[in-house]
Parts: sequence; C-alpha cells; structure tokens
Amino acid sequence: MDTVDRAEAFLWVNARLLDRLRFAFHFRDGDPATVIDALRPYGNADGGFGHALEPDLRGPESQPVPVELALFIMDDVGTLDPGLVDGILSYLESITRPDGGVPWVLPTTSPRGPWWTPVTGLPGSLNPTASIAGLLLKNGVGHPWVERATGFCWTALDNLNAVGAYDVRTIVKFLKHVPDRSRAEATWAALSESVRSVIDLDPAADGDVHGPLDFAPHPDSLARSLFDVDVIDRHLDALEAKQKADGGWDFTFESWTPITRPEWRGWVTLESLLTLRSNGRL
Repeated sequence: MDTVDRAEAFLWVNARLLDRLRFAFHFRDGDPATVIDALRPYGNADGGFGHALEPDLRGPESQPVPVELALFIMDDVGTLDPGLVDGILSYLESITRPDGGVPWVLPTTSPRGPWWTPVTGLPGSLNPTASIAGLLLKNGVGHPWVERATGFCWTALDNLNAVGAYDVRTIVKFLKHVPDRSRAEATWAALSESVRSVIDLDPAADGDVHGPLDFAPHPDSLARSLFDVDVIDRHLDALEAKQKADGGWDFTFESWTPITRPEWRGWVTLESLLTLRSNGRL
C-alpha cells in the first residue's frame, strides 16, 4: 500500500468528515461542493464559525480563527461560497476593533485550550487578521472590511518589534497576496531575519517547534526564498519518514483533551500529503 492509500485508510478511520472530504477532493476527484456542504454546519447565524472547526476551541460560539479556517478550506477547494463569504464579512465587521483588526480570541465560557487566552482590551491582532485579509485579497473579494484590515496590517507590520512563529504564518499570507507588491517585498526583506529566528532547521526537532515547511510548504510559498534547496530536501525526507504505522501523521504541539488528537491528526495528515505532492514527492 503506497503513501496515499495508507493515509486514506487512516483518515477514514480517524478524521473528521470535513477532512475526509477534503482528501477525496484532492486525491480522489471528489466534488468541492461536498466540502462546502460539510463546512456549513460549523457556521453560525452571525456569519462566523465555531463548533470546534478549530479543534482547540470546543464551543459553538463564533471566533476569529475559525473564520480564517473556513476561508482557508474554501480557498483550498477553489470555491468561495458567496453566501458564506457575505456572512463572514458581516461577522468580521461586528467584531473589528477601532484599530481595524480583529482580536486573537474573544472571551467565552466554553471549553478551550488553555493557551486561548483573550488579550486585555481585545486589541486587533495580526494573527488572524493578516491571514483573513490575505485570503480575501487572494480571491479578489472587495469590501470595506478588507480595506480597513489591510491598513491595520500595514500599520502593525511597520511597528512590529518581535515576531512569533504563529504570527509569521499569518503575515506570509498577507504579504503574498496584498496588491502593493513593492511595499510587500520591502516589508518581507525587513522581517526576514526576525522570521529566521523562529524557525528550527533541525528536521528531528521535537516539541512545539516550527520548521521550514510550516512556513513554506509549497515551492511558490513566499518564505521559500529563506531556505537552500538542500534544507528543504532534508525536511521533505523527514516528513516522508514521519508517516506512522497507522498511515497518518502526528503533531508535536500540546493536546489538552483526547478528542483533539484524532481531529488534528486528520488535518495534519492531509496537509502533509499536500506538501509532499506539491514538492514532487508523491
């Protein structure tokens, strides 16, 4: 049984329906409409998304990061559903702060991972505002919220003193798709050294670490220019070797409740397959 078949067997036993259908779209000629239909139940009447679309946010309430994931999934299958996007924009306008960004996480009483702690005052945050804006810009969505969020991201990037790994993941989406290319290139050049400082180049590193493929999974990724070809090859070799006996890939960040492990493993397994395929390893 080859890599893809073994992963498929793992996904059918362990993964969420949403990720099984995403796999079918990418590897078995599945219908993108079925992915969108599986995404809909995670939505709320306010236009946002919750219901553990982000596995570590277990509650039903809409949150900014699940909105980012909803857009990512729609973009992933090439289908931005107009009704869902309209609802998302309405929700984003309802939670946007005076600075033009959306908060990292909103306070709720629902169970969530212990690291999901609202910031005092709920200021706008690059994570996930930059990712959300980047995905909407990529897909040509014109809306006043996108304009305000773009302005927020530029201001935040111009005043960035320190950068975290999860911030980088959002920043690269924004800078890859924002229309002002000369400013994007200059900003990326200014940030590159800070970005390097949060990347672990050891393919065998364990724990909550972030390697080159986390920031540059595909050959056309913005951050790919930071790494020599041999560095990428070593990490692709390591990624291939990390497929488990059950056919899936695992993750090294914290798992705080048992249900999140199979949910995250399904997501990580599909993303691993897509990374390997885009780099000619499948």
